[in-house]
Amino acid sequence: MKPIGYFLLNFIKSLSAFSFFFAFSIAAVKAHFQELIPTNDIVAQENVSTSKDQQFSLSLRFTHPMDNGPLMEMVKPARFGVLINGKTHDLLTSLIPNKQGGKTIWSAPYKLREPGDHIFYVSPQPYWEASEKKMIVHHTKVVVDGFHGGDGWDKLVGLPVEIEPLTRPYGLWTNSLFRGRVLRNGTPVAFATVEVEYRNDKGQVQIPFSPYSTQEIKTDAQGVFSFPLLKAGWWGFAALTDAPFKLPNPDGELSTVEEAGLIWVFARDMVLKKRGD
Repeated sequence: MKPIGYFLLNFIKSLSAFSFFFAFSIAAVKAHFQELIPTNDIVAQENVSTSKDQQFSLSLRFTHPMDNGPLMEMVKPARFGVLINGKTHDLLTSLIPNKQGGKTIWSAPYKLREPGDHIFYVSPQPYWEASEKKMIVHHTKVVVDGFHGGDGWDKLVGLPVEIEPLTRPYGLWTNSLFRGRVLRNGTPVAFATVEVEYRNDKGQVQIPFSPYSTQEIKTDAQGVFSFPLLKAGWWGFAALTDAPFKLPNPDGELSTVEEAGLIWVFARDMVLKKRGD
């Protein structure tokens, strides 16, 4: 007969293996977010020709923002551009590949040349998520105020799934209430799930339990949602929908497609003036 210590040791090993599997499974289904983060959400200057702020860039990563990773491999996007003063400009050739943690990320330098709200957008190539058995496509945008010269922050790019901001998506104080409307091909999507994550890029926010990583809200019957920006920094809103089509996975089998519309907004803390200022 084997000693009781033998059975106890095997039980502990089994429990450890189960715990690892459970933790891995939880990590595997955390929310994916396509990042499209500019150097600044507002580029301010008095004289366009002498501005030192004209040159800035955008960072594109596919990751779990609140958990500060892991990164997913990101191939060159299918579409990348900017909508400014009613005109669309293709920026795909400006993308520069980089490596971070062994994964491909992208950056794009851009020089602001005219006043106006700059709506940058990206449609990535479909990403196969094996743990969820589906393809993922996140049509993403971010609005940058160029030289205080625009009022086009609510203009639509025309993405298949898109969040129409109902709150101006820049110049926001911490605890501002951000409102948006989810559209698919221009039609509001009722009761759609919207995932919300804070970009915890410095790992400064402690996450006590997994549900705190991703907040989940639903749109109303008109496709509208709202959420307070609880901390200074970048916030991502991902409206999830099931695409009306399927795409082949790496094995060639047709799989369902999670097609999302994403928008990034930035909040700042109010800084009180010192006495005498």
